[in-house]
Amino acid sequence: MITGLRKLKSGTDVRGRALGDDAPLTGAVATRIGGAFVKWLQERGVDNPRVALGRDSRVTGEALLNACAEGCMMAGAQVETYGMCTTPAMYMSLITEGFGCDGSVMITASHHPYDRNGLKFFTKEGGIDSSDLDAILDIAESDLPLSGGSSPIVKREFLPVYCEQLKDRIRRGLDTDVQKPLLGLHVVVDAGNGAGGFYAGLLEDLGAWVEGSQFLEPDGMFPNHIPNPENEQAMASISAAVVKAEADLGVIFDTDCDRAAIVDRTGREINRNRLIALISAILLDKKPGLTIVTDSVTSSGLAQFIMEWGGEHYRYKRGYRNVIDEAKRLNEAGLDCPLAIETSGHAALRENHFLDDGMYLVTVLICEAMRLKQEGKELSDLIADLREPVESAEIRLEIEAEDFRAAGRAAIEKVMDHAAFAPGWHIAPDNREGVRINFDLDEGFNNGWFLLRLSVHDPVLPLNLESDVQGGVKQMASALLSVLDGVEGVKLEKLKAFIAEK
Repeated sequence: MITGLRKLKSGTDVRGRALGDDAPLTGAVATRIGGAFVKWLQERGVDNPRVALGRDSRVTGEALLNACAEGCMMAGAQVETYGMCTTPAMYMSLITEGFGCDGSVMITASHHPYDRNGLKFFTKEGGIDSSDLDAILDIAESDLPLSGGSSPIVKREFLPVYCEQLKDRIRRGLDTDVQKPLLGLHVVVDAGNGAGGFYAGLLEDLGAWVEGSQFLEPDGMFPNHIPNPENEQAMASISAAVVKAEADLGVIFDTDCDRAAIVDRTGREINRNRLIALISAILLDKKPGLTIVTDSVTSSGLAQFIMEWGGEHYRYKRGYRNVIDEAKRLNEAGLDCPLAIETSGHAALRENHFLDDGMYLVTVLICEAMRLKQEGKELSDLIADLREPVESAEIRLEIEAEDFRAAGRAAIEKVMDHAAFAPGWHIAPDNREGVRINFDLDEGFNNGWFLLRLSVHDPVLPLNLESDVQGGVKQMASALLSVLDGVEGVKLEKLKAFIAEK
């Protein structure tokens, strides 16, 4: 019997160190969890489950995929393996004619270091939720017999089918059936040696010029940079490559391609708030009045931008599943909400089953880039009016209390109590996570804000601050310190050090 699997739980995924001595995510663990996933499907009424598996480029990916596939087979499933794949493709395989398994497993740890790996689970309804994973891990830790199956494990290819789906989206987006609709567009692709290197070939097949593309070959040691659109080194690398190649734009993916960002021809990064503004503008240009759901740390300038484009900005809790689920709920309640997007680059479009697919998002943006180029314009023109903060910062306040959630909530409540009466402090009307305070700085009004929230997984209070005036971030940090000083269980050294910086 294997125990302690809850330590590998990360939101709705299994994730942990898979390489080196005493690594907790072993082949035996993957076998056990694969079998438990099949038993969970059976308990949900799927009598003879078919399960598909794929992996990203990590060095432990193939071994873990084989081990997990073995567990699925031994639990009685018919198993198909697709080899190197992307996370979004593993969901799309479930709803694609000719494939259509009952569940799928992606072996990935997203942007985390090469020695990490993990498992993500899908059914035809989408990704599983946290309580579903709890149930799967409970089954894995039980006296589950894994001896009921003997069907051969079948190797198939799905990635070429997924490529054709993306090509079809480009042709539909450009309202053409020509073979080379991207002729004249120069795009640099940076896959960071993850699973997404095939995208350069996809674009080239459609007529795009991809000279200058880099790190397309899968290499699970990630020798060039971390495949992460939020990583400073990664974004600097793609920016330099675009400028050197004199390309129209560049695209960069994380390891499993559920997140992405772009850069314009000058090498300017279009990620985080800029990326949200860009896709929002594209959607709102076609249909004003839409609601755009984002996570809680988006800027005031973005909210103003969406409003000026005729939309409604709806901030919600951090966590891409939280944002997606809220967008679905709003649609069911009658709001017209086509997009759920986090500042991390997780973006889910209603037209694409609310699947967080970075490659699909980039595909939509490339359609728009091609259309604009034909008019003598470029993507950056759409966000020229986005107001960006003068200053911004993020500080992660560690919680040392044993019950870190209670200590974090107590700190947030103390800030809420103070803000209710403090001059120049205004609790944001769309405060849906932690406490977001709009500040009056230097005799202005609502020209700064901070958000203090409890991390989804870790004993940490992330603090995000933005100011429209010079020196405003430290003003707010100092004001917050005076409120938090003396709060039990929260370490304030990083906040004090930030304030003391010159």
